[in-house]
Order: sequence, then structure tokens, then C-alpha cells
Amino acid sequence: MLSMALGDSYLHDTPKRGTTKHYVYTIPSTKAIQKVKDKVKAKTYRSTRHWDLNRMITSLNRSLVGWANYFRHGVSKAVFSTVDHHAWLRLMRWTRAKHKGRNRLGMRQFHRRFCDQGWRIAHNGVAFTGASSVPVTNPSPSPPRSNQPIIPAAASSHQVDDARVNA
Repeated sequence: MLSMALGDSYLHDTPKRGTTKHYVYTIPSTKAIQKVKDKVKAKTYRSTRHWDLNRMITSLNRSLVGWANYFRHGVSKAVFSTVDHHAWLRLMRWTRAKHKGRNRLGMRQFHRRFCDQGWRIAHNGVAFTGASSVPVTNPSPSPPRSNQPIIPAAASSHQVDDARVNA
């Protein structure tokens, strides 16, 4: 079953593989994912090409890390990787378009000039880390189900005792 509240999607009572325990898995909703992708798209639009690459990387890192900190409680690592991939592609296209002169900046030149470890974009000591740098906390098991009726919190203890005696 899937429900939504505050940008989260909850997969209720999903059994963990190999056990009989049930867990509530929290993942960002598709609307929340699309919203952060739209924010990345707005920041890497052509009207921001006058920005320095350091400023762009810092701005993207702050936005993505803040978003990831909100959604880090649950099983969000795959979603973080997807958002980072989108942001990396947008940043790569933005950088190549910014440094396009007479000759187009190819991927070899891009890698040589703007990547430090593998394909991680970095410039003047500022590296793109994205949402995947945020550690994800593991979900805890949901409480066991009981057959006892739920007593409203507003009821006084005398009313509860009377209800149990009359039952």
C-alpha cells in the first residue's frame, strides 16, 4: 500500500526479505523528486552562465544536501543517486556550454579540465558531492500489531477503567 504525506511515500508493512519483521519504508515522492530536479534545472539554465563554476557547484551542493537531509530517514539512497545523476548531467552541459568558444569543448577536454577523481566535477578545490554524500539512516521495524482497542487520548483514566469494567 502506498500513501503520501509531506513529500514522502510510505510503503506500509513491507516485510524485509529473509525475516518475518515488517518495516515501514519511506521514500521521497515523485513530486518531491521532480521539484528538486526542477530546482537543479533552474540553477543550471543558460541565464546563470555568467556564474563562476565554484559558485555553481557550491549552490548545487547546498540545495541537494539540504534536500537529502530532509529525506535521509528511510530507503532513499537509490533516489539520491538518480537526482545526483540528473544534476551531474545538467552541470556538465552547463560547463561545456559556458566554455564553448570557437571550438566545442569535447568530453575529453571536459574530463581533463574539470574532473578530479574519475568523473567527479571539481574546480579550484570545490567538488560536486550532491545528495549521495548524505548518509541514510536505516528504517526501524514497525511496532507489533495488537488486538486491543485504541483508547482516545482525551479519555480520563476513570472513563477507561469504567469501560473495562462494563465490558
